Amino acid sequence: MAIKAVQQIMLGTVTKNETQTRETLKAVKAAGYDGIELNGFMIRPTSFLVRAMTKAAGMPVGKGGSYDWKGLVREAGLAVVSVHEDLGSIKRDPDAVIAEAEAFETDKVVITGMYRFDYSDRGAVEALADDLNKSGEILRKAGIGLLYHNHNCELRKVDKKMTAYDVIIESTDDTCVNFEFDSYWPAEAGVSALEWMKKLGTRMKLYHINDRGTRVSGPSMTPILKSDSMELGHGNMDLDSLIKQALSAGVDAVVLESHKNWADKSPVKSLQLSGDFLKRFL
Repeated sequence: MAIKAVQQIMLGTVTKNETQTRETLKAVKAAGYDGIELNGFMIRPTSFLVRAMTKAAGMPVGKGGSYDWKGLVREAGLAVVSVHEDLGSIKRDPDAVIAEAEAFETDKVVITGMYRFDYSDRGAVEALADDLNKSGEILRKAGIGLLYHNHNCELRKVDKKMTAYDVIIESTDDTCVNFEFDSYWPAEAGVSALEWMKKLGTRMKLYHINDRGTRVSGPSMTPILKSDSMELGHGNMDLDSLIKQALSAGVDAVVLESHKNWADKSPVKSLQLSGDFLKRFL
């Protein structure tokens, strides 16, 4: 049975010290979530540049690199569904990544998309798939699965018929590499998230969920509105079909990650509202 979880990146503004972090994690549990997905750059000290970049994107990571995350998560009664890492860290020091996953008692490490990478270059994407296979094989031998997390960049075409995501799926070995599918980004790119989920089938081990819409109420200034992240059920995505597909594929967790456009500017209120929606399914 899949569990409900929250992505740690949502919590950067409400984890400013260990006391606040403890209360926030308790609120996550009270809202009906049983898991959390951690990020390597949030559970270890990170550079000012990384913190500045994430803050500029509206998702500040905070300064929690020195906290006892293992103790805090355990105290809140949450399970760690995965740890997000970068591919470079796995290639440089796979033993450290393995040890980190084992310390948090998770069997999944997730790679999020590559920075400064040309997803329209087929040769580069094929080389990426090869790197994923090699890294996934190392982790597999330690009993840890490597998952690739998509955004919208993977939907760039490498030729007239195929996207980078097609190449990654077809060029990776399912014994070494599987997927954490995020349905928000295909919706943002104007393609069918459901069709991609069906294509992944049981290779989708985790499902990242969000909704997409607008907070404007009443008359709008122009006929064109800006879409952004929304609480589940408050946007216009067909989440019922997406969740049912994810559950039919046997995902281990449905992981909420909404962006900066939170209800009342509160990530805690936002995850509470989304948690109420998820109770219909999990």
